[in-house]
Amino acid sequence: MSYEAFRAAVSDPALLAVAQHWDAARAGRSMPAWRDIDPAAIRQHLAIVWAWRWDDALGTFVGRLAGEEIVAVLGRNIHGRRLDECFRPEAHGAVFARYKRVVAEPALMHSHGKVHRAFGGLGQGERIVLPLAADGVHGDGIFGATTYRLGIRPTSGETFAIDHLGETVEFYSLGSRIDNSISSANGTDR
Repeated sequence: MSYEAFRAAVSDPALLAVAQHWDAARAGRSMPAWRDIDPAAIRQHLAIVWAWRWDDALGTFVGRLAGEEIVAVLGRNIHGRRLDECFRPEAHGAVFARYKRVVAEPALMHSHGKVHRAFGGLGQGERIVLPLAADGVHGDGIFGATTYRLGIRPTSGETFAIDHLGETVEFYSLGSRIDNSISSANGTDR
């Protein structure tokens, strides 16, 4: 039931297509593995997808890939970089807690909020974050997609500010364990 509630909350058609691919890739398991994600199946949405793997030794997420629109908004490619190298210090804690919850619980995450262009203009962003598990059970990474409604397509060299702390965040549990200390600080449970 949580996956259906999650899907009902997502408004962007591209994000829905990515979520449906993730759901199909599960093939009856709780979560798909990274190897189950098929770029050809979501080729028209590759510019907005991204993925991180959990690194136990480092105690953080390390970037796997980011589509061209994600790289343009973040201002850097995430591949091989730690999460703290890709997000402003004031946003890193919230982003880390949310992504860690998606992996550990496991949970689905949906968020939306404001995106500011440095040279004027305000837009909206919508994001989905989905857990990955090589064994189908124990989360070891995340796969997501983010859309930006800015009136323009993001390009490299332009500066953006994402309001991570002010965005609305909702979690949809895939498992039975809920960590309320994280949910009260970083979003709501569904």
